[in-house]
Amino acid sequence: MGYKVINLKDIYNAIGEEETKEILKDYKCDLNKDVEYFIKEKAIEFSKQDIAETFIVTSPYKQKQVIVGYFSIANKVTNVKKIVLSHKKRKRFLRYAKYDAESNSYFIALPLLGQIGKNFNNNYNKLISGDILLKLACNKIKEAQDILGGRFIFLECEDKDKLREFYEENGFVCFGKRNLEKDERDKNTGEYLLQMLSDLSKIDN
Repeated sequence: MGYKVINLKDIYNAIGEEETKEILKDYKCDLNKDVEYFIKEKAIEFSKQDIAETFIVTSPYKQKQVIVGYFSIANKVTNVKKIVLSHKKRKRFLRYAKYDAESNSYFIALPLLGQIGKNFNNNYNKLISGDILLKLACNKIKEAQDILGGRFIFLECEDKDKLREFYEENGFVCFGKRNLEKDERDKNTGEYLLQMLSDLSKIDN
């Protein structure tokens, strides 16, 4: 479909931060204010500090490239309770994780798909499906894992039926919950976020 995935760092290095911020003003996501807030207020600073890398996804529309969505990736240590893993998955996890008998959990450094969302400004969201945007994000992470090793990814999302079903249909399984931090509560509903895990070796490019 002609989608382009561009590292935000490459954009602001080429045209400067202020012009990049002007471009990002085009992004709207009323469905999730946290997703919109991140791309406009945090993405550049997180990129500069190497906390998280953000990737802008564009598509051709009326003879120009428009932003149809974005995703951000970070590396984070998390713990996965042994009880949520099948015997086969436990054996795979032991190759990458450290088991802690006291908490009955596996501690593992994983790529975190920190933010992902379509751009609803001017109906640009209709130019890409959620499935495709998620696949572009997973493929970017798989590129890094082909170099560094690893096979798992996790994300956090609000506990909403549609969100959970969407990620489950795309190969993710729920493994826990994380209570919202104080500064997250005004942009998310509920008191916690679901944590969901996927084995990228099982997902086709």
